[in-house]
Amino acid sequence: MSENPVQKSKKAAAYSTFNQINGDHPLKSAVENIYVGYPAYVRQGGEVGYFNFELAKEMGLLPQSHPHTLNAELKKQLLDTFSLQIINEYDVEHNTKIDAALIKPNKYMATRYLQIQHPNKQGKTSGDGRSIWNGHFKSRYGHWDVSSCGTGATRLSPATANEKRFFKTGTRLASYGCGRADFSEGMIAALFSNMMHQKDINTERTLVVIRYKNGNSVNVRASKNLLRPAHFFGYMKRGEFAPLKQLLDYCIDREIENKNLNLDSHSCNEKTKYRSFLKKVATDFATASAIFESEYIFCWMDWDGDNILMDGGIIDYGTIRQFGLFHHEYRYDDVDKMSTNITEQKNKAKYTVQRFCQVVDFLLTGEKKNIKLFSRHEMLHYFDSVFNETLVQQLLAKMGFTAAQQQLLLKNKASRDIAFDFQKQYRFFEKAVSGRRAYKTADGVTRDAIFCMRDFLREFPASYKEFDEIMSPLEFIATIASNYSSLRDLTKYEKKVDRIRCLQETYLKLVEQCVLLSTITEKKLFDQLIARSSIINRYDILTGNGVIRIIDKLLKDRTKLSFAEFQSVMHQITMGQITNPDFKPGKSNTMYKKSSKTKDISSRARKIVGKYRESI
Repeated sequence: MSENPVQKSKKAAAYSTFNQINGDHPLKSAVENIYVGYPAYVRQGGEVGYFNFELAKEMGLLPQSHPHTLNAELKKQLLDTFSLQIINEYDVEHNTKIDAALIKPNKYMATRYLQIQHPNKQGKTSGDGRSIWNGHFKSRYGHWDVSSCGTGATRLSPATANEKRFFKTGTRLASYGCGRADFSEGMIAALFSNMMHQKDINTERTLVVIRYKNGNSVNVRASKNLLRPAHFFGYMKRGEFAPLKQLLDYCIDREIENKNLNLDSHSCNEKTKYRSFLKKVATDFATASAIFESEYIFCWMDWDGDNILMDGGIIDYGTIRQFGLFHHEYRYDDVDKMSTNITEQKNKAKYTVQRFCQVVDFLLTGEKKNIKLFSRHEMLHYFDSVFNETLVQQLLAKMGFTAAQQQLLLKNKASRDIAFDFQKQYRFFEKAVSGRRAYKTADGVTRDAIFCMRDFLREFPASYKEFDEIMSPLEFIATIASNYSSLRDLTKYEKKVDRIRCLQETYLKLVEQCVLLSTITEKKLFDQLIARSSIINRYDILTGNGVIRIIDKLLKDRTKLSFAEFQSVMHQITMGQITNPDFKPGKSNTMYKKSSKTKDISSRARKIVGKYRESI
């Protein structure tokens, strides 16, 4: 039985929350010269390729009881809100014909920020080159920023800066001048960001992907705060005091609102406020870079602060990689320069903190000092302490110790010294590389790591419990050997008898310390470590190459799947990567349609995960 007009009208009204995302944003009036404004119109021919129902509910855009199905009214609302293309300078110059009925009432922001690939190194020409901020959404669940990639070529793209002319959206005449995004790119970001979110790693998240027949898309992202350090650094480079202060005050107020900064901005003085903010930046970037290193996440951070959010969260998954092993010599090739490697991320994050030390000093004194004068700032020493602490804490977590046990071990001097010693010994094997020289990959260069230390953390406690003795050198090397290990590599490290013995004995000393400091028995602790480490250090970890191959395969199968089935497969792949032993699936987990078809495709995806578990 078809719905009557009244029923349809009620359904449409249920999605009116999306109308708040209309180009309006408080940043527009808070900070001068922070954006270029663009009119936009509804681009026809789009379809909803992916929608993150769980994120929409978390934001308050949908009621918690909403089924994970895409009805006609919701589809129309999503297309009307997000299927957008800007009217850019090229369109104005060439009088491009656009149906006035499709043009949105408000202008949308392409924000300005510093990018080192631009010829102007002060950020005068750079920023969102193919993106706009759709606006913001505020509910009892929080305050969210929403942006879209692939909405058209802006004047802030590298192409315009390099060639000093404007480009038609969709052109292939210049690198970085197209203004479009690809559907596969959007789906890789959706899967990757879901996976990172499940690991409790800060990240922007994909809300919706609008797909078009030619394979390109509009990829919509959301976060509690989409500001990047690069938004600040352009003003700092140019010594523009007023807008820099406006931006910092806006950011602090936003973080207080998000309950990420425990301050009353009205009662505390400026010095206290800015220094509290600076400490938060140091904490966030030290923590993020330590987690990235511990989890083998390649995130190209550089001093311009372009590829990272203000809380150290991941943004722009085009260069993000999850390694299966500690491939610490991999570098991404960005045409005219090579990226940092995974161990250099720490110093890049630290330099970002140093830059913010300069920002805060400038705003407190009114004098722009040379960045080098802040190389020994107290916040950089604090950064180092947080980084080192987080790195060891992460390793204890991967061993299977609970959060409370990690605190006990790190508060006691004896066990703390043992934990730091274990981390150094662990790193020796983790950093081992193949005798083969560095070689080119599809997107960069690398030299292979040869040992999977996750396998040691997963297998050792069970082995020790069963045999009541440590592994022999041969057993140890056989446990951690990867497909990248040559016989020569294995033979070389098998001879490191003292190191192999010492690593395992230090592991056991930590177990002994945990038993002494808590009420748990050794047997129960080993049972706990076995159970938790088997989840945390799962065999079939999804790597960057694995994500690319899975999405490639999934998009080929997409015509065989309904929208609900496609969503279900994405969900099943994500849930198959849970590494939190305390994770409890919510009610929404039951809202996805499962069938023999989705189970079959998910099963094939798991095989791809296994195949690429050790790669970059």
